[in-house]
Amino acid sequence: MFAVLKTGGKQYKVQAGDILRVEKLAADAGETIQFDEILMLGGDAPVVGAPLVDGAAVKAEVVDQIKGEKLIHFVKRRRKHSSKRTKGHRQKLTLIKITEILASGATKAAPKAAAKAAPAAAGSDDLTKITGVGPAAAKKLEEAGFTSFAQIAALSADDIAGIDAVKVKPEWVEQAKDLAKG
Repeated sequence: MFAVLKTGGKQYKVQAGDILRVEKLAADAGETIQFDEILMLGGDAPVVGAPLVDGAAVKAEVVDQIKGEKLIHFVKRRRKHSSKRTKGHRQKLTLIKITEILASGATKAAPKAAAKAAPAAAGSDDLTKITGVGPAAAKKLEEAGFTSFAQIAALSADDIAGIDAVKVKPEWVEQAKDLAKG
């Protein structure tokens, strides 16, 4: 049995026991990860997803975090305007070993992407919807204990003066009142 899975913007045809080099995943060596984006299952009764196969998954074990081969891009312009430029790149990869292919009954647990931010805590609002609050200010507000629009809307002028982490503007409080209402 084989499966076609999608990760890191690429598609891979895999069987149990295969070792793959995929785009870097946020997992340590020895961890078990599960890929839920299965495009096709092959074997005696092939199943093609539209676009994904429901309930199918591929489980794999992370072998190591590695770097790809070094790529060098060299440009040389000749004649009257001679110039040279050299650029290099070395991609970060994750080495995984496919342990099993699940045709059905898989739980939803997508692999963690390397550059993804952690999801916000339950019961919290997206503070970046307030005009003037960017990701950095939202992070500082969350570290100060403000995770919802209702908490910011309840701030008084004295409370605003007592916050050292980030300078809260009075307009933010007014917008938070509107957003807390719905």
